Amino acid sequence: MKSQKLGRGLGALLGEIDEAYENEVSQKDSIVEIPLKDIRPNPFQPRKHFEESSLYELSESIKSNGLLQPVVVTEDVDGYMLIAGERRLRASKLAKLKSIRAIILNSDEHKMRQFALIENIQRDELNSIELAHAYAELIKLHSITQDELSARIHKSRTHITNTIRLLQLSSKTQKALVEKKISTGHAKVLIGLDEKQQQLIVNSIIGQKLSVRDVESIIKNIKNNNKESNDKIETVSYNFKNIKDKLSELGFKSKSSNKKLIIEFESEDQIKDLLSYFSN
Repeated sequence: MKSQKLGRGLGALLGEIDEAYENEVSQKDSIVEIPLKDIRPNPFQPRKHFEESSLYELSESIKSNGLLQPVVVTEDVDGYMLIAGERRLRASKLAKLKSIRAIILNSDEHKMRQFALIENIQRDELNSIELAHAYAELIKLHSITQDELSARIHKSRTHITNTIRLLQLSSKTQKALVEKKISTGHAKVLIGLDEKQQQLIVNSIIGQKLSVRDVESIIKNIKNNNKESNDKIETVSYNFKNIKDKLSELGFKSKSSNKKLIIEFESEDQIKDLLSYFSN
């Protein structure tokens, strides 16, 4: 008996998708033909962006060779809900098919979410932002650390950390990455900049065809300029000599540092004396 099944354990990520299906489906004859119109999308699908050209190529392949890998569905109130295989479902609709081969499973929301995450990660069908959400979702679902996820899916901790960090980017920068206007390399070096700075550099990348190295140089200059500005602010110092001498002549003790002048009083009478000078 197999100890781990797709949707029940993260270990299923390491198996082939066909083997994962077999873990859930005891008999091959569980594959049936279902009307496309009766299937609705998986609400937990991590993939949001589908390349039209890629879908068209798949639809042409399905027309010529048929659907080699069935989709996975679960029975719903008024038909079926897709668990895995949205790209195949979309391509089949594009091919104007009336029905599709499918595996019907009894499933719950937790399993549906995992099926969608697992299949897309295995097939490398997610863009960087979708992959970041998928990693974060798996960590949340299984209450594991990035190190544990790294060990289970055979991806480096650095890769997982850097991918999840992309979610720190502004929504506009993430959109530019998804639309391939900037590369993942560009995106990684933009992390840490504020939204305005990100947008300025993204526009420059697109308009001037900047390389990752060009962007790194620009960001380095921005950080150096900010450091110089902060250093100037911190080293501002005023000359209090004349006013300190005047206070000393009037019998007041004082001391200063950078932008501060501190007057020391020995009694309430001294305070009144100082105020009287201002009123004269």
